[in-house]
Amino acid sequence: MYLLGYDIGSSSIKAALVDVESGTQVAVAQQPKVEMEMIAEQPGWAEQQPEEWWKHLCNATRELLEMTGIDSSKIQGIGIAYQMHGLVMLDANGQSIRPSIIWCDSRAVGIGNDAFTSLGEEQCLSHLLNSPGNFTASKLRWVQQYEPDKYAACDKIMLPGDYIAYKLSGEINTTISGLSEGMLWDFKEKRPANLLLDHYEVDETLLPEIRGTFAVHGQVSKKASHETGLIPGIPITYRAGDQPNNALSLNVLQPGEVAATGGTSGVVYGVVDQPIYDPQSRVNGFAHVNYTDENPLTGILLCINGAGIQYGWVRKQLTGSDTSYDMLESIAAKAPVGSDGLSILPFGNGAERMLGNREIGAHFVNIQLNRHERAHVYRATLEGIAFSFVYGMQILGEMGMSIEVIKVGNDNLFLSNIFSETIATLTDAKIEMLKTTGAVGAALAAGVGAEVFPDLSSALAHVSLLQTIHPRADRPAFQEAYANWEHSLKRFL
Repeated sequence: MYLLGYDIGSSSIKAALVDVESGTQVAVAQQPKVEMEMIAEQPGWAEQQPEEWWKHLCNATRELLEMTGIDSSKIQGIGIAYQMHGLVMLDANGQSIRPSIIWCDSRAVGIGNDAFTSLGEEQCLSHLLNSPGNFTASKLRWVQQYEPDKYAACDKIMLPGDYIAYKLSGEINTTISGLSEGMLWDFKEKRPANLLLDHYEVDETLLPEIRGTFAVHGQVSKKASHETGLIPGIPITYRAGDQPNNALSLNVLQPGEVAATGGTSGVVYGVVDQPIYDPQSRVNGFAHVNYTDENPLTGILLCINGAGIQYGWVRKQLTGSDTSYDMLESIAAKAPVGSDGLSILPFGNGAERMLGNREIGAHFVNIQLNRHERAHVYRATLEGIAFSFVYGMQILGEMGMSIEVIKVGNDNLFLSNIFSETIATLTDAKIEMLKTTGAVGAALAAGVGAEVFPDLSSALAHVSLLQTIHPRADRPAFQEAYANWEHSLKRFL
């Protein structure tokens, strides 16, 4: 028997089939083969057509079934991970009214900031854990103000994952975790966030019905069966935003556990046992996948915009994109810890929340033309990104988190020993690299909702540990390098 997991990204849709008995991936399909189109009619805007997500999901599903030859009657549950914070609007006939305003669209920043001031920062943080900022609720307010005809036609709003579940089943519902990522959940009142809805003059009836994260959200309809190739009746039994789902995939479920990713941007996601917030709003807080009223487990999310994009830029500019990252790593290893005083601040990918939403740009500091070579630049880049993670994790420490283990997937920056060892040594935490993906995690989580597994521990029991990166013994050298980097950073703050 099998479980099916989807990962609805802004670049592509991934579909993974997982064997129930072994808990391992059988096959994965990705559509489209090139990145999905992103509509940007004005600077700072980013939209996608929800129907495109659905089309590519159908194609990926059919490709997966064809490549494996597996009868879909053997699929016991479907899980969905999805790009967070997007706004999808449906009319009374269940048709999308306009393109989805997705996670990286910044048009509603001013609206959210005004609400933060008007409602009061303490009021917002204690109820929402965040500033209304650029999240889903503020995007809806933008539509209300600037596209009143489309707002008037709206019957339900939803997140990207809710839309996919709706297209699969014909049922409209959401989760507490989903509402929380849109600033639509009140942690204090333990109900939809009327505090912000009333301020934005939004009727609560626009919100979908709430279901449990691990529960039956619907079953594959006859219409969806025709489009996807799946048999009717397969239950949709799990959904979560990509970052909470990534944490689940890495078995980060209990207080004190931490997950990290090092892609184009970097993320550190830690779990705490109650809703808490940073008074300076340098991190975000959302209901974790296993949040309940009785056990309000909360995910604290730290984002570093300038992560892998910085390393990719250095590779392209200095070597050309054909040079492998393994080759860069071998060259970087020739430079000593601290790169002989060269510091790189990797903040050239927009404003950084952890720096107070400042946009300071990327900087190469203290280049010595008679001393520094390519090896220093490559190592300083990896160190600079790693130092950014460490800098951010200090914020989590200020919030009471004690980090002993950091769990990561087997991809992106964490494949670099220099990068991983720098973080492990400075945080005095070991890094565990696991063999999993977001789509596989969503599939396994669906097994809990479908009661194939009794609990998450059983579902994730077969996720394998690939390697453990331990702190190095020469910690003082890393501490000196970090202090030098932090001194450089403070010059720009």
